[in-house]
Amino acid sequence: MKKIISCMMFLAVLGLSGLAHAGERAGAFSISPYVGGYKFDEEQALRRNRMVYGVRLGYDWTDSFETELVGNYINAEQMPGGHDRSTWSYRLDFLYNFMPQSTMVPYIAAGAGGIQFEYPKNQTGDLSEVTANVGGGVKFFMTDSIALRADARYLWDFSNENWRHEAFNNVEYSLGFTFLFGGARPAAASAAETTPAPAERAPAQPAAEQPATGAGTPPAGEAPLGPVPAAEPTPGHYKYCVTMNIEFDIDRANVRPEYREQVAKVGNFMKKYPTTTAVIEGHTDNVGTYNHNMELSQQRAENVVNYLVDNFGIDRSRLTAKGYGFTRPVADNSTEAGKQKNRRIDAIIDCAFDVQQIQPAERLCMSLVIDFDSGKADVKPQYRDEIAKVADYLKQYPTTTAVIEGHTDNVGSPENNMRLSQQRADNVVRYLVENFGIDRSRLSAKGYGATRRVSYNNTPEGRAQNRRINAVIDCVVR
Repeated sequence: MKKIISCMMFLAVLGLSGLAHAGERAGAFSISPYVGGYKFDEEQALRRNRMVYGVRLGYDWTDSFETELVGNYINAEQMPGGHDRSTWSYRLDFLYNFMPQSTMVPYIAAGAGGIQFEYPKNQTGDLSEVTANVGGGVKFFMTDSIALRADARYLWDFSNENWRHEAFNNVEYSLGFTFLFGGARPAAASAAETTPAPAERAPAQPAAEQPATGAGTPPAGEAPLGPVPAAEPTPGHYKYCVTMNIEFDIDRANVRPEYREQVAKVGNFMKKYPTTTAVIEGHTDNVGTYNHNMELSQQRAENVVNYLVDNFGIDRSRLTAKGYGFTRPVADNSTEAGKQKNRRIDAIIDCAFDVQQIQPAERLCMSLVIDFDSGKADVKPQYRDEIAKVADYLKQYPTTTAVIEGHTDNVGSPENNMRLSQQRADNVVRYLVENFGIDRSRLSAKGYGATRRVSYNNTPEGRAQNRRINAVIDCVVR
């Protein structure tokens, strides 16, 4: 056992020394052979510590969630007497992977199955018992598709005679490898591509042409740098959104004076853009009956609609009032502060396009520019905070949308670069959806390959600047 573990650790060190892209990937199948130890409950009349040999067959439904069919063999030893008893175990496990796109992927697991003990017919005959397990482990990815895996499980073996009252408590610990096949693999890049450090860059300019950097005499084989084409989806137009979040006093539906400026912002926005519509949603805390709170939330929504109609002349057909009572809390109703946050109005208001740019002082915009390693599409951990800022912005302004644009340098074939840039954009979209709960319908991904340079590709620094993501995110009118 020690020799096997030492060999595995040696191979892991060799793999980690040349580490490239790593992590789980949706749609991948996996095979995971393993060896380890199995500790039986002392009440089972079996020698407690035995070797276990097994294999896991898995499928990644998403980057984070996977299922595995597990089978293993234990040469158990009956006590007293020392007779060998072949023991077979099988189960279905459910795994949740944390940090699925990182080199080290910890996970938790739970499952159920059965275990069969082979006994002579003149004794008890073969015994089959139900098992359940919980546990976890960690995968250390050495390449795109090979990981060293350590796993530990706590198992309950429900004896046929005693399962209603108690279970035997067993432990399994193992070390093995995981081999991934298929799934959303990033496009491969040429081995000639280098991996320089990311270069700092100014934030992207929203919905406008961006100047290319590194101007000067173009290197041999490259065209002169020109302006980067206007961002998707509507060149020459600017998309603006507005939101409204106001709170109410206990059991009241009138708009408080301090929120009239917020309502005015929405009224002026809808007057300027007469094709926009709005759904005004009313909410309450959990004090009082269900029916009373439904009526109160509806009255709050209708009062805001009436305020917009009476004070700003917004046509009532463009406004919808909907009360939700206490069914959609955003805070804990066990505290007064939480109840206050739940006594609120949310407004879902159409965004508007304009050919005239609003001055920066009157708008709030958000951008995201991140770099990638050569030939890789995984989101590096140091960009989590930047992506979190974008997620917070999208959550605060729920009508905004974002186009995630992926780019590459010019190393490799145009076809591979288009696939790689699309994978980079898709990975950022997936990161926002799975880690921050942003609705996928608000996000789109577009790969441009090497067609939209911001620097020349004749230097490592220039190629690093071109391996990037730009996020084109709707601005909000202040």
